[in-house]
Amino acid sequence: MLVLILGIVVFLGIHSVRIVAPDFRDRQIAAGGEGRWKGIYSVVALIGLVLIVWGYSMARLTAPILYDPPIFMRHINLLLMFFAFVFLAASQLPAGRIKAAVKHPMLLAVKIWAFGHLLANGDLAALILFGSFLAWAVVDRISVKRRGDMGPAPGPVKWDIIALAIAVVFYLLFVWRLHLWLFGVPVLP
Repeated sequence: MLVLILGIVVFLGIHSVRIVAPDFRDRQIAAGGEGRWKGIYSVVALIGLVLIVWGYSMARLTAPILYDPPIFMRHINLLLMFFAFVFLAASQLPAGRIKAAVKHPMLLAVKIWAFGHLLANGDLAALILFGSFLAWAVVDRISVKRRGDMGPAPGPVKWDIIALAIAVVFYLLFVWRLHLWLFGVPVLP
């Protein structure tokens, strides 16, 4: 469990610099340039992500069960994940109607992903992993709103169509085998 917690602290820690220490971030960019900051940020985030995946794969095998969710919660999670994929895809494209309407689709995708997985998993490792990401996404959204970042202006609908197409492809890949290959857990029995 320690590796999982360390990974979460490293990953969410670097993603929280703008929330808790925006001046530090600005000083780093001023001193070494934006490219250097993004490089350091990416390396630290990757290390955190590797620790999370490794730590969760170990912790979930021995984590105590805190609650036993009913089987239908897995179906609800499966439905929620489609929307998480849509918002994730929209976050990586120029603004269409979806991105403009939800303002920060990546944060919404993280919240949906974390909430859905909390519904479907009742062990301590899942509670720590998904609960921490859900809490972080809520705090980050509040921080973004306080900074006055209200998201992009609406763009052409073509970006929404592309986001939906990308979401469908990746969703089906994850349901088919990608989730099993990446995380060792089948989506469907």
